Amino acid sequence: MTTPSRTDLLTDDFSFDLPTERIAAWPTPDRAASRLMVLDRAARTITHAQFSDLPTFLRPDDLLVLNNSRVMPASLDSADGALSILLLKETSPRHWMALVKPAKRAMPGMRHTFRSRDGKRTIEAEVLKTLESGERVFRFFDDLPLDEYGDMPIPPYILKRRKALEAEASAIPSIDDRVRYQTVYADAAQAGSVAAPTAGLHFTPEMLAKFDHAFVTLHVGLGTFRPVKVEKLADHVMHREEFEIPAGLAEKVKREDGTKRRIVAVGTTSARVLESVESLRPRRGETEIFLYPPYRFKHVGALLTNFHLPKSTLLMLVSAFAGREFILEAYREAVAKEYRFFSYGDAMLIL
Repeated sequence: MTTPSRTDLLTDDFSFDLPTERIAAWPTPDRAASRLMVLDRAARTITHAQFSDLPTFLRPDDLLVLNNSRVMPASLDSADGALSILLLKETSPRHWMALVKPAKRAMPGMRHTFRSRDGKRTIEAEVLKTLESGERVFRFFDDLPLDEYGDMPIPPYILKRRKALEAEASAIPSIDDRVRYQTVYADAAQAGSVAAPTAGLHFTPEMLAKFDHAFVTLHVGLGTFRPVKVEKLADHVMHREEFEIPAGLAEKVKREDGTKRRIVAVGTTSARVLESVESLRPRRGETEIFLYPPYRFKHVGALLTNFHLPKSTLLMLVSAFAGREFILEAYREAVAKEYRFFSYGDAMLIL
């Protein structure tokens, strides 16, 4: 079989069937209690394990690189329930770019009041303008303490699955999304994501302490989860996200003899940061890198990730790393063996 070129690949080449019951509505009671599927690219084997088994599959001197961006509690509903907004970025003091629903409730000049989570305070905001991409720019009339007003931006497919389970009178676990939809190593000084770097959600502090590790930062934007709407992948325009590589990473990767340790990227966001640069020297910038087959990775030697949406750029990235046919084979097996999918789901390690 001839391997498709980058210009021949279609979005439909990254489709798979996923029963809705495989979507994880809540995380496991313990972060490290999730399952782990291990893919060996060289041997083309699939192994089933638990996330707590991760140390047994890695080399002693592997370096884990994790994304320490912190998820903002950026989801707000107006006090009258007429408008839901997702704050994407503070463009200047008290000015926020946001997604809105419904759009007709957020036309320029309209004002909305938002109530704090404890119900004791309110804050007013005005819609200043509509951007070409459909987002709105809001001006708040006071400083907006997100921790007091906002909820975690839980992905819509999770909320939809929860509603379905509630309608079926299923048992609802007691889970605090403000805790569990945040990695244990998220840096308060690096708040800026509107979605969690979900591969890191499996780590407890004790589990993370088992590995030599380092951090990069990529503020996850909503574009990460937007479907690819073009027919050919070569026509897709990737969203831009801010990233930072801190001092010391390049030195940490090098062994004393000058050779490089294997980097295990924890999550597609970490992988995108690492593959956006030629060298790992300290820097800040923006990336719109789109990784799909047959891309050759420069820095990432192994990848820890979750199970991703059909036709998503994340699925395309892991297909570039492991091979599209192998990934789709693994996904079919994951469905058959009842792995949990998406943000609160199980993990996959690709070696």
